[in-house]
Amino acid sequence: MLFRAAILEKIARGEVTIAFRYWRRPTVKAGGRLRTSVGELAIESVERCEPADISERDARAAGFDEKSQLLAELDQRDGSKLYRIIFHFDRADPRIALREQDRLKPVDIEKIATTLDRLDGAAQSRPWARQAMRMIADQSGITAGDIAAVLNIEKYALKRKIRKLKELGLTVSLHRGYCISSRGKAVLEALGNGEDRSHATP
Repeated sequence: MLFRAAILEKIARGEVTIAFRYWRRPTVKAGGRLRTSVGELAIESVERCEPADISERDARAAGFDEKSQLLAELDQRDGSKLYRIIFHFDRADPRIALREQDRLKPVDIEKIATTLDRLDGAAQSRPWARQAMRMIADQSGITAGDIAAVLNIEKYALKRKIRKLKELGLTVSLHRGYCISSRGKAVLEALGNGEDRSHATP
């Protein structure tokens, strides 16, 4: 479930608490969570509705000035059933704090290295995790397409892979492309020289 940047800003301020989507089947559920670029949302309810059920108040809570604007946007979406999703902004994305944690102990480096080895070992094609990290560190803003071409991996498959690095706090998604995080830089420096622990704490 995606949101426009302007709506995400309103969600972060607590101004938007409802969304409407046409789906064949819901992609979120009550009691679940949704991670967005501004933080995590807690999903309170997901219910079927009809366009006639939407009030002007609903439209404003969804980030629109009036119902007609909301309906015009919904008309552009695919799907057979309309759903009302009620949610609230719950917390900032924990990956934001994680990627700034660059004072790593040797045991932290070892755990991350083991995870990277597992990601590389699970790859059906060539290993990718460490090499993708180094490419991102060497060229801030490098795109998935650029990395995929070098690694000979399909671009959208590579994007899914890089999300795993982001979950570890090692990379950051930019408006276009990626950059290495402080944590990722510390990991690369430690892995690049087994004796280098300049970012590690005893």
